[in-house]
Amino acid sequence: MRLLLDTHIFLWYITGDVALPQKAVDAIQDPTNEVFLSAVSLWEVIVKYQTGKLPLPAPPEIFVPTQRQRHQIGTLPLDEQSVMQLSRLPLHHRDPFDRMLICQALASNLTLLTVDAAIKAYPVPILAL
Repeated sequence: MRLLLDTHIFLWYITGDVALPQKAVDAIQDPTNEVFLSAVSLWEVIVKYQTGKLPLPAPPEIFVPTQRQRHQIGTLPLDEQSVMQLSRLPLHHRDPFDRMLICQALASNLTLLTVDAAIKAYPVPILAL
């Protein structure tokens, strides 16, 4: 399975947060799965870090890539095909970062790993947690 991690899933995973369901940990660690973190998630982390909403042990432009590599999580760039999906996406969810992750999952045939119930309103494959 090809998985795209929602930003909170990535952060919970790398910090060992107990909020992360064991099923998510198992999916991320399954060697048969390809796991990705979007450049959109790095953007979201930087914004939250700069506004003081997300404390990190190092600046996000260092911390996130280091953790991504440490945990063998691939990077997913934001491309035009993904952005074009936005014009066809209903406005069920107002979070722009989540909406773009949905678009990327749709455009790249990825399963989104999230606990965000609002995302279930979209026709995107989600790993049920």
